[in-house]
Formats: sequence, C-alpha cells, structure tokens
Amino acid sequence: MVVCGDDGLAHRLAAELRGVYGEQVTLVVPPNERTARPPVVGRARAASAALFDRVVSAAVGSVGRTGANGQPPGTPGGQRLDGEGVLEAVEVTEAVLAEAGVARAAALALVYDDDETNIRAALTARRLNPRLRLVLRLYNRRLGQHIEELLDQAAALAAGDDEGGDVPGAGIEASTTVLSDADTAAPALAATAVAGTGRVVQAEGLLLRAVERPLPRATPEADTGPGAGAGAGLCTLALLSGGGDPDGLGEQPRLLPDDEEVRQAAGRQAVVLEHVSSGTGTESTAPTRRLTGVMPLASLFSRRLRWSLAGLVGCVVGLAVALWLVTGIHPLRAFYITLLDLFAIDDPALKEPLGRQLLQLLSALVGLLLLPILLAAALEALGTFRTASALRRPPRGINGHVVLLGLGKIGTRVLTRLRELNIPVVCVESDPEARGLATARRLRVPVVLGDVTQEGVLEAAQIHRAQALLSVTSSDTTNLEAVLYARTVRPDLRVVLRLYDDDFATAVYRTLRTAYPHALTRSRSVTHLAAPAFAGAMLGRQVLGAVAVERRVLLFAAVDVDGHPQLEGRTVRDAFRAGSWRVLALLGRTDTASDHVLEKGDRVVVAATRRGLAELR
Repeated sequence: MVVCGDDGLAHRLAAELRGVYGEQVTLVVPPNERTARPPVVGRARAASAALFDRVVSAAVGSVGRTGANGQPPGTPGGQRLDGEGVLEAVEVTEAVLAEAGVARAAALALVYDDDETNIRAALTARRLNPRLRLVLRLYNRRLGQHIEELLDQAAALAAGDDEGGDVPGAGIEASTTVLSDADTAAPALAATAVAGTGRVVQAEGLLLRAVERPLPRATPEADTGPGAGAGAGLCTLALLSGGGDPDGLGEQPRLLPDDEEVRQAAGRQAVVLEHVSSGTGTESTAPTRRLTGVMPLASLFSRRLRWSLAGLVGCVVGLAVALWLVTGIHPLRAFYITLLDLFAIDDPALKEPLGRQLLQLLSALVGLLLLPILLAAALEALGTFRTASALRRPPRGINGHVVLLGLGKIGTRVLTRLRELNIPVVCVESDPEARGLATARRLRVPVVLGDVTQEGVLEAAQIHRAQALLSVTSSDTTNLEAVLYARTVRPDLRVVLRLYDDDFATAVYRTLRTAYPHALTRSRSVTHLAAPAFAGAMLGRQVLGAVAVERRVLLFAAVDVDGHPQLEGRTVRDAFRAGSWRVLALLGRTDTASDHVLEKGDRVVVAATRRGLAELR
C-alpha cells in the first residue's frame, strides 16, 4: 500500500496500516518531512517508532541512491527491506507514483492538505493502475462525490478495455473513497465538549449512540450479553479505567468485554451503546431541528418590543370588550368603533354617556402610545435586515453555551455538528477571512473577532457563563494558552483542546488534570481520530464512525457476511469475540435476535477494535 501526504495524518495512517493491519507500506513525503517524528499506534509503539526512525534515517542518508522500495535502483524483484519504504518527493508526479510502486499496489491514500494536489495525483494513479483502491482526503464534499463517480467510471472503462469483455468493469474490485479528516473527527470533538450528547453512529436507517454511564450493581445476563444490543436496546462496548483516565496511566480500558467481565465490573463506569432509532419511520431522540438560512420573524424584534406590542393588543381588546358591555352594541361593532377611536378618525362622543366618553379618551391615549411602538418596530426591523449579512455579537444573557475557538476546516465542521444538536455556540476567530465565518453567518451563530490570546476576547464570548470550551485552532500553543487562561476564569470549566502531537496531548492532559482535579479535561488529536477511517477505507471496509474510549478508539464498520468464516453460518451470539468485535445489528432488519444465524447476503454493523477489524479481513 502507498500513502502520500505532507502532514501528521500520512505518518499516522502509515503506522496504522503497518502496526495494526500488518500491511507493507510505502510512504511518500516531501523532503522537509524527513526529520518529522511520526506517530505510532497501539502496542507496536516502541517497535514501530524505532523501525520508522531507522527507515527515515536510511532514506536521509541515501538521497539520490535509494528508490521507493528502500533498495538501490535496479534491485531485481523490487523487494523491500522489512516491508518498509520511504520516498521523498516535492511533487506527486507520474514518475514518483511509478517509483512508489502504484502499478503493483493494492491501495493508494492521498492525504495532502491541498484538494487539488490529491485530485491531480488520483487521476494519474487511476491511469497507472485501473484496479487500484483509491482513498482521497478532500474538504469539498460536493466535489468529492463527483470525483468518486469519475474515478470509478474510469476504472470500469479501463478494466473493460483490458479484458476485452462486453460488459465494462466486469469483476473489477477497484473503488474510490473520498474522506475528510474534519468530518471524521468533528463528531467525536463535539460529543466530548457537550455533556449529555451521545456519540452517534449512523448506517442507512440505523442510529446508534454511545454514552458513558455506571453499570448497575445487579446486571442481568440478558442485558449485557452479545445480543443485548438488539434485544434490550443496550450493549456494553467498553469498561473505562478506574476514574476514567484518558491518558492511559494505570488501569487500561477494556474494549468489548464479555459477559463475565461485565458482571464483575458492576458499578464501574462503562461506555454503553443505545439503540436510538431504526428505519425511516422512527424519530430519533436527539434534536433534529433543521437549520436554514431563513430569518425567523421573532428575530426581527427584541423581546421588550414584542412584549410592548402584546400589551398594546391586550389594551385594544380590553377597550373593545368594555365598550360592548357599556353600550350593549354588537361585539364586532364595538371592536370597529374602538379602532376608530384608536386612530382618532371617529366623531367625539359629546352627547354619549359618561362611560362611552371615558372609553374614547382611553382609546385615544392608547393610540398615542401606538405611534412610538410602530416607529421602534420599523427601526428594529430595518436594523435587523441591514445586519443580517454581518456577524452577530454574543447576547448578554447567553448561558450554558459552548465557546468554540477557531473556524478553520475542523472548527467549521464542529460548529455544524453542534448546531445540528441544537447546542448554543459562541465562536472566536482571529482571521476576518476565515472559511467558517460564512457558515457562522448562515447559522446565525455569534462570533467574536479577535486574538484569543489577548485579554478580554474570551470575556466577550461570555466564557464565565459557558458550559464548555472547545479549542480547535491550528496552533497548539494558542489552544493551550486559551485553555489555561479560561481555567483561571472558570476553574471548573469543561475544556477540550485539539493538539497536533499525541504525546504532547497526553502530557498536557496529565498536567491539567493534576492542577484541576475536579474539572473535565480532554485532549484530542485529529489525526488520531481520523486515521482509523482512512485505514479502513484502504482495506475496503466501510468505517461508519469511531468512538474515542479514553486513549483508545473503537471502530464501527459495515461488513458483508459473505466470505467471513468468523461470521457466516454463526449466530449473532457465537459471532462475538471478546476484545475484538461484536455484531450490533443486521442492516435491513428492525430487530436482530442473538440466536439469528448470519447467512450469505447479510450485511451487519460491527463494533471492533483496530486489530479486530484487521482480523475480519
């Protein structure tokens, strides 16, 4: 497999494929990346780091005399030492892809930070190898859909021409998958920042949500067994470490425990899967208010003005009813005369009874109050329309919101995710040309423009009233400084910060937890959250989502039962392997009994560890 990239995602993806799935990987990186320290994964941390450092050092010392396969040019057979290879290239040209072995590769991942670079390289790679499985990192969703269709169609036509068959693409296994690290990481970041919002995994009409809760003291076996996820609507996915230790110190979390482990862990904190909805006819319990760019009528006027208008209407109704009771005329005529008196276009009641005269005077007084209220309404509506295209300021009374720092690629996706959950958000951005400002304006989210490291910016975002701070700027130091300052304002504030380096994230968490033991702190690496989805796509797996369990990741994937001896012909209960994978649901069915036999043609949703998903290959 070939991985091409220019940032930490490429290194982590290569380590994921190499250390977890045991694949032979050729990594193509720019020359200035050769001294970068790549991340490592799982138990292969020490071995992979040493091996990667040795390979990178060899590549640096042999520039100009080492090929993509780690051997000198012209080596017979093109064998690679230890299944490793590093190729340095400024641009991903056809010659570079050929030297990396794309013509013989099973899959190619293009994870450059630039969409155009990935598209250009994908078109070239598809021409070199029509059967190549392509995984692209693209931020533009709509463009990504068109690129998928284009590349798959090109592969089908090329395979048809090569085979000379009447049906183009018969039997071809090539596929194109377009992913975004922002899309894969945003749900986990948003769920971590908000208490009570579950981590949601969606597959066709199936909606599952993972939440943290303590296990009951007396847990029936039927509620925690492998088939409990379908029968009872609950399934234990993981047992958290003592005290929920996300930095991995002390006791490690147990992923996909068996029945006996769950019974012995009564009272321990666990990650439990809830069956939220199944099928299109069942509504989700999560808020699903549709967000549009249409301005609601209530937002045109302030609350004080709306109450004033309501009071004025009440006075008119009261005067009309009083006129009806005093004079005995028809109620509709009483309303009509009241309105005439209100606008001072009726004759004065000189010869009318005293009650009628008093009511006319009161109606005239209410009419005098009507003019300034109407003028204020017109001015407020005009001001609202004039500032509709401008950024909103945080309301003074806002409370219980999430302060989101950074509106780049990750921040924009997180903002959209939070608003889909109806979570109030206040954004802070220093760049007036940031790409996420248009999204914030469309969703009518308050934004504070300013450097978060400057005094007064977080105060303007009402940080003292917020429920959480989510810092996802592109600078680790900025995120850390903002979190430290916010903790001085609110020591109990829940904070989630995005850090590029995973080891640095662990160290930051450890220090913050020691300094603020009663506050919730989470540090997340986007590459750590996104790499499993990219690796699964390269292996031909449809990874639906990933749930962070402290410092580990649990994957959700859609798997075809056909061809899997671990699944085909087994019941849902027997297909469960503790610590590796668990069948959660059968797509196309509203219920999945634990004694249901999985047959050819079935498609199931499984929760699996990284190594478990690799074994299911």
